[in-house]
Amino acid sequence: MTTAYVLINCEHGAEEAIYSQLKLISKIQETRSVFGAYDIVTKIEASSVSLIKDIIATKILGIDKIRSILTLMGSEKEK
Repeated sequence: MTTAYVLINCEHGAEEAIYSQLKLISKIQETRSVFGAYDIVTKIEASSVSLIKDIIATKILGIDKIRSILTLMGSEKEK
């Protein structure tokens, strides 16, 4: 299992709508609103790095009003 954390910066006022859309994505295990440089942090768990990349590229980045993201990929060797 591969894990990635995606930190999301949203347009002002779009946080709730984006949060709701993220909750509908099947491989997303957890989503939290946060304060600071980013507005939302979400955790993805999938069977491969390529599947995580696909989820980010096609589903997360397809959500309107996301300004930017930062992806933190977990190590394949973690236990």
